[in-house]
Amino acid sequence: MSSADKNLSVFTTEGLPDISNKKFAILVAEWNSEVTEKLFEGAYQTLITYGALPANIVRGNVPGSFELTMGSQWFAQRADIDAVIALGVVIQGETKHNDYINHAVAQGITNVSLKYDKPVIFGVLTPNNMEQALERSGGVHGNKGDEAAMTAIKMVGLKAQAVAGQA
Repeated sequence: MSSADKNLSVFTTEGLPDISNKKFAILVAEWNSEVTEKLFEGAYQTLITYGALPANIVRGNVPGSFELTMGSQWFAQRADIDAVIALGVVIQGETKHNDYINHAVAQGITNVSLKYDKPVIFGVLTPNNMEQALERSGGVHGNKGDEAAMTAIKMVGLKAQAVAGQA
């Protein structure tokens, strides 16, 4: 289902884990900050709403979406970080740069997640234009930052269930 058919800020919250003792890193690309700051606000607020303590949320900034992979790796390697949320936006534009950037970031974030055995969430918008980016960063289609934070919460809970037999 595309985000045009679903609000990114609407999700199931049944059975969420207690995250009051979990630590989250949120990486934010500075490029297109008009959008990425809204993504950050959504992710941060969702974590707080569902039980994260402000002291357990660490923010890191990277120049652009391409650098989210390395920034995510630096935070994922920390034993005290339970999940990383990578937030950025790559707007299609006139060249194919978006294809290369989006593929590299998606693959890189997947690799980091697998390497460090912890959730590293792909919260990168890949719109055709700025209007679509704004619609998905707090506009009519919700906020991808909300969705990314909820994904992190759910994956932290799933890991606890799978690895330690906890709910």
